[in-house]
Amino acid sequence: MSVTAEARPVTAPAIVIDGVSKRYATGAVALEDVHLEVRRGEFLALVGASGCGKSTLLNLVAGLDSPTTGRVSLPGGRPTLLFQEAALLPWQTAAGNVELALRLRGVGRAERKEKAVELLDLVHLSGMGDRRPHELSGGMRQRVALARALAQEPDILLMDEPFGALDAMTRDLLHDELERIWSETGVTILFVTHNVREAARLGDRIVLLTSRPGRVAAEFPVNIDRPRRIESPPVSKLAVEVTAALRQEVARHGR
Repeated sequence: MSVTAEARPVTAPAIVIDGVSKRYATGAVALEDVHLEVRRGEFLALVGASGCGKSTLLNLVAGLDSPTTGRVSLPGGRPTLLFQEAALLPWQTAAGNVELALRLRGVGRAERKEKAVELLDLVHLSGMGDRRPHELSGGMRQRVALARALAQEPDILLMDEPFGALDAMTRDLLHDELERIWSETGVTILFVTHNVREAARLGDRIVLLTSRPGRVAAEFPVNIDRPRRIESPPVSKLAVEVTAALRQEVARHGR
């Protein structure tokens, strides 16, 4: 049965970004007075031109950096950050990479071996646990990275263009996998992408940032039934609308 975006219940916030600005020592301003809330269980896609501060905002939410002014709070729980590069340990197997995250959580040896198998099954890598990263395709490595992130049992998953380096077919398959895992786990996702069509394919809501300094320029609710296809007319129509707004931002910055 398909579920419409309108039917999703309104829930308490998971991420609250309140008047956040980020200025570097060089004087460059990456973000200026950003106000944004992400609801618990929401899949929010963040788009904008290169250099608009999307990754900076993720780093602030992840706690890897601090805002110059304003406040980031996470009433929705603990975050985990997933990068574009899988960044797997090359000397570890796929299962070993997942087990490392479990070990850091203090999970015992026998339990973490069992849990690693479960997580690799969840990302459809059953039987691949003994493979090392160089024996896996790019899409498989990113699945392992996702399993490793989920091993941390995050309440909030922060994703910085995780599929940007993959071919179109692999990316499409991973869209399906991510949507399935999101639906099954109820995790909150803040997803950064340059790909507007990807944002329309995955998100409950799309937020567009202005060119630097980054501010919230517009929000687009994604009122499209799930499951979706990236090539479907409703996804394409919304992508055209968001792209037009993005073009205006790029043109404004160019002037």
